[in-house]
Amino acid sequence: MLWLLDVGWAQATEAETAAMVGWLRTARNPQRQRCRADGFPTGAVNPKTGKRTPTAGYSPATIAHALTVVHGFYDFHIHFGRGPVLNPVPDSSARRAALAHRSPIEAPARFRRGRLRPKVPARQTAPSPISSGTSCSAGCGANGDRALLSCYVDSGARASELLGLLLPDIDWQKGQLWVISKGTRERQPVPVSPSGLAHLAAYLEEAGLPKDGQTVWRTCRGEVRPLTYWAARRILQRATEHLGMNWTLHDLRHTAATRMARDPAMTLAEVQTILRHAHITTTHLYTVVALDDLVDKLAEHYSRLQQPTTWSQQYDAEDIAVVFGAR
Repeated sequence: MLWLLDVGWAQATEAETAAMVGWLRTARNPQRQRCRADGFPTGAVNPKTGKRTPTAGYSPATIAHALTVVHGFYDFHIHFGRGPVLNPVPDSSARRAALAHRSPIEAPARFRRGRLRPKVPARQTAPSPISSGTSCSAGCGANGDRALLSCYVDSGARASELLGLLLPDIDWQKGQLWVISKGTRERQPVPVSPSGLAHLAAYLEEAGLPKDGQTVWRTCRGEVRPLTYWAARRILQRATEHLGMNWTLHDLRHTAATRMARDPAMTLAEVQTILRHAHITTTHLYTVVALDDLVDKLAEHYSRLQQPTTWSQQYDAEDIAVVFGAR
């Protein structure tokens, strides 16, 4: 944007930031143009999943993230006396004051957004029906695809973490996979079910064991290469297109987290350890009950006979009739 406006980075002001935000709000995202002709249009709601298809432009979360990155860039250089005197990305003093000193057990304080900041909707964490083995098998045609999706649903690992899996990282006896955590960059274990290990063993028997230093997940056509994020994304897209759904790789992590959080035999602290969340408030998001989970309870509620209203004998029947209009 600065190159287009012929403005040096050290002379940027809030006007250039407003121009960048205006362009992001009106421009089309190239990633949204890769859709099938018979697929759902952008912005439509999938009737099977209830999840909205991304719009044609950039989401408010993307715009907010871009502003945060640019603000951090200029804040770094201003600290060393370089660049403009004022940060071209406006900051919210109320937000800075609210987050400066806050106890983690206290409810977060409300504050106004900074100028040019879009309103980011609250994150929804809905589980995907693809978590069952039947759905995975129905949408996958190869053992490698079944193994990859099963490990995602069982472990709750992030997409990039599982794709870097090596053969020594598989603990067959304990049922664990060792991954490099995205946040801490430490080697940490994640669980995997016996059925996931069975799919993984079938995949390794078919594709062969990887060489030293080679990742477990590899391409099956042409030259053998490590499986990239975009290839794994396409595997899930083929499975979801077969089922008529629109789930993403990160939705599989939401599925694992929701299943664990709603298990009465597991505590929230245990689920936090498995998901490797820094704060338990993040894990608490998965305890929200969706309407689809209450189908059986609602059926019992509607079939239950309505009990007539009874009143205490201390009240006079005439007084009740006057107040409520019926005896």
